[in-house]
Amino acid sequence: MYLSGRLLSIKMAEVMDIDEDAFRSGVVTSKLYGYLRVPEESQLVQNAKAGGILAEKETLQGIAMEIVNAMDESTFYLIGPGTTTRTIMEKLGLKNTLLGVDIVRNKQLVANDVTEQQILETIQCFKARILVTVIGGQGHVFGRGNQQLSPRVIRLVGKQHIDIIATKEKLASLSGRPLLMDTGDEVLNKLLGGYAKVLSGYKEFTMYPVGS
Repeated sequence: MYLSGRLLSIKMAEVMDIDEDAFRSGVVTSKLYGYLRVPEESQLVQNAKAGGILAEKETLQGIAMEIVNAMDESTFYLIGPGTTTRTIMEKLGLKNTLLGVDIVRNKQLVANDVTEQQILETIQCFKARILVTVIGGQGHVFGRGNQQLSPRVIRLVGKQHIDIIATKEKLASLSGRPLLMDTGDEVLNKLLGGYAKVLSGYKEFTMYPVGS
């Protein structure tokens, strides 16, 4: 759009990154590297990732309790990355991979920080559910930081066995923009579209639009 002259507005955007080693230890530290000129198109350029707030802690505890109470002993649970899903692992008293995918069955740890292939080998011929959260301020559910949950994994598990969890504050940070599916498989992205039932509190759900 910019090169064809259909997009003329430019804004200065921050170039930031986190210290991933510190983040794996539960410490969030970021560094501002500078600024770059970016074509301004709100529907196509990601917002900066939004952080959590203290008021959400009780809500996250309620979400974790809801998930743990509903766990089936024979089902494999693929716990996606993020501080929101980490609350579930803490509720179970299990070691968590903050930036990776963990597998739980019968409320016991099966494996930490698994690859796509490990997931496929583990859940083949078994019931499984995917537990993922939303990137605050951006809305991505798949395709950002959880590529281990690949199209092959998602198809094997099934759309009806995907649990999306996000507090109402995190959903509000999207300012009405839809959740985003960027699996790398356009057919699957469209299959995952429509509306998603998001667990947003203890026994509270929010129906939220999904794009791709």
